[in-house]
Amino acid sequence: MAGRTQGERDGGAAEPFGWRGGLGCLAAVGLLLALVAGIGWVFLEPMGYWPGSSMTTAWTARSDTDGTPPEDAPDRTWLIGDTVVRGGPDGVRAFRAGSGAERWQYAPPRLTDLCALSPTVDGSVALIARTGRDGGCATVAALDLGNGRELWHTSRVPALRTPSERDVLGLRTDGPGVGVGGALNVAGGLGVVLEEGRGAPALRALELRTGAARWTAAVPKGCVPGVSAAAPKQIVTVLTCRDEMKVAAFDPADGSARWAVPLDARRGVPTGSIVTVVSAEPIVLRIDARDLLVFGPDGTPGPRIEPDGPPHRLDGGDVAVSEGRVFNLTSGGRWGRVVAHDLASGDKLWEEDLGGAAYTLGGLHAEAGRVMALKTSARSGDVLYTFDAATGDEEERVFRDLAAPAREVLPYGDLLIVVHPGGGTLSLSAYEPW
Repeated sequence: MAGRTQGERDGGAAEPFGWRGGLGCLAAVGLLLALVAGIGWVFLEPMGYWPGSSMTTAWTARSDTDGTPPEDAPDRTWLIGDTVVRGGPDGVRAFRAGSGAERWQYAPPRLTDLCALSPTVDGSVALIARTGRDGGCATVAALDLGNGRELWHTSRVPALRTPSERDVLGLRTDGPGVGVGGALNVAGGLGVVLEEGRGAPALRALELRTGAARWTAAVPKGCVPGVSAAAPKQIVTVLTCRDEMKVAAFDPADGSARWAVPLDARRGVPTGSIVTVVSAEPIVLRIDARDLLVFGPDGTPGPRIEPDGPPHRLDGGDVAVSEGRVFNLTSGGRWGRVVAHDLASGDKLWEEDLGGAAYTLGGLHAEAGRVMALKTSARSGDVLYTFDAATGDEEERVFRDLAAPAREVLPYGDLLIVVHPGGGTLSLSAYEPW
């Protein structure tokens, strides 16, 4: 009889596949897929081949530097709007941040090099300094980073001091890759230049867009200025005063001294210490690449912050200040860690260990409530760590093809622009989520 099963023809009832069998089959398939996904995640995620947790190359820009520059050669990168600009001894180049296409180049005149670059820009203008034919860092110019055009230039009294004399005066550079430390600064429409020569060093301010002279700082008697940093409300300078070091603030309107206080009245900071101005607003100084000193806007001393373990140092990219907090990369823990301290109290807010094998840490960047650090490893995946600045909550993204170590990281929309140390074939790379 048509339509009957074999069981029915044999006189028995049919045994349908039924819903139990379907569920069992689905469970088996789900278990298999979960197993495959788990195995895939274990092997693919650390190599940067797992969607949602990886980054891949969007564009790269090659370096046109011939050979490895000296350790103290200037090396700065600025992100202005949709343009990323990199400067070094051979000149300055600008690229479109979204695509990497070159926008313009600035080359110093023949037989000269760039010897100093301001760490920040004001609007779109930065200060640069060029060597003279006798080798001194003798000419200062303002460069519009919007189009690569020189707005003006003027002479600067170059350094004539011996290295030991510079050490005593607190004129040490602030780490590899940044040139004449604190010699050029911009803020509030001013360019501030540290001039040296055979007399006492002095701070000279010029109109940033015209080069017109504004003032020469009235340095306290018996003191000479060293590294400086500029903010719209005041110019901050480290002073060497006979047998002690001080920090002073100058009025940007006329250069008059507002206050000068010892770096550490209780412990003291010996002359010859390497002092770096980490931030001019708020005022944060670093002593001998380790301890941090905090000062109020009127010079009131704040806490001395002593991070656990020595810093991980890669061209100074191991400390950042943002939103009332200071963040450090240190060698504490098994693999190194990121530590956050409160600037007002000096209290430790959080710390997070960084996993991995042999690695280099660099490019600490803090802004808009987040902290970023990039780890490059010869034996395991290269990882971008992003932390919530308030809580330390962590997110990781693995680089599938990070081409070289990082000295700096600069967020731009969904892209992350990585600045590679000088002397390599790559200058800049941009990465996007995958």
